[in-house]
Amino acid sequence: MVVETKFARFAALSLDSGSVIEPVEVAYETYGKLNASRSNAILIEHAFSGDAHAAFESAETGQPGWWDNMIGPGKAFDTDKYFVVCSNVLGGCRGTTGPSSINPATGCPYAMSFPVITIGDMVRLQKMLVDSLGIERLLTVTGGSMGGMQALAWAVAYPEAVTSVIPIASTSRHSAQQIAFNEVGRQAIMSDPDWREGDYYGRMKPARGLAVARMVGHITYMSDASMREKFGRRLRGKDGFGFDFSVDFEVESYLRYRGSQFVDRFDANSYLYITKAMDYFDLSAGYGSLGAALEPSHARYLVMSFTSDWLYPSYQSREVVRALRSRNKDVAYCELTSSYGHDAFLVDVAEETELVRGFLASTYGETG
Repeated sequence: MVVETKFARFAALSLDSGSVIEPVEVAYETYGKLNASRSNAILIEHAFSGDAHAAFESAETGQPGWWDNMIGPGKAFDTDKYFVVCSNVLGGCRGTTGPSSINPATGCPYAMSFPVITIGDMVRLQKMLVDSLGIERLLTVTGGSMGGMQALAWAVAYPEAVTSVIPIASTSRHSAQQIAFNEVGRQAIMSDPDWREGDYYGRMKPARGLAVARMVGHITYMSDASMREKFGRRLRGKDGFGFDFSVDFEVESYLRYRGSQFVDRFDANSYLYITKAMDYFDLSAGYGSLGAALEPSHARYLVMSFTSDWLYPSYQSREVVRALRSRNKDVAYCELTSSYGHDAFLVDVAEETELVRGFLASTYGETG
């Protein structure tokens, strides 16, 4: 199945900072069919560097979606049963308004004049999209990593519009370590002479800084065990060390490849804005406690984490579970065994699929 990215345009979006973006456009894809009662809609939230293309073959690139192993006929998010929606986040660079978009007031890219955004702003734009599709209540909102943050934000901001929530390998707020890794990435970009205070559009991109940022990030997505298994200390060449600063180890070659590949598909300024939004996120802010923030939610929850995930460790998922249970919410929690680290929610999907399939079936049976 080949899918095309669609676009929705809205007159304005008010932001948590007090700024307003006028107009705003959002890129999205849909899979499956919305039923007559409009009760089978699922919103998929992508992680930091994802986009609207979550499943099937892209008409634009010919590539499969980033969660193609989870979305489709007979898969966890079964498109024979459910209507699945995925949009690119605000601030992104894959069709939704962001710093690389043209500012209608100037005719030039926003660059660093783009207002600082939050996870709440991303969710607000998604709500506008969902409303425009005629969906009053989502069967579930789900995502991994930053996607899980958005799913939790939906439950708090729009409790009447969410039947269930599935946050995976996520958190209710970033720790100091998570903020620190993001700051290293931002500094790598802003230290690149080609960044030019964000005004690099039409010129040389800050490719070196963005590649380093991605290299650092990619290390955090893997585990020690997965890196040991995939690379060990294997050398790139057959003749031993080069005794220079070229690539000696396979892991060095892999990280450089990942970095250069990322530069071809992602905007450096979007990296800055989206990581800052993640760092600002704190579900309990303004409520006094996480439990108080989740009190108005009527949703069922399935919270999942992975044993080898040290970027979003399981204790952060358990904090969400404890807060929900303190308010007598309907929540199931599973810590899945995997050696893949944070990336497990994308690649180690067999057990994840069974849990999601069962949870959705019971939720849809009660509401559909």
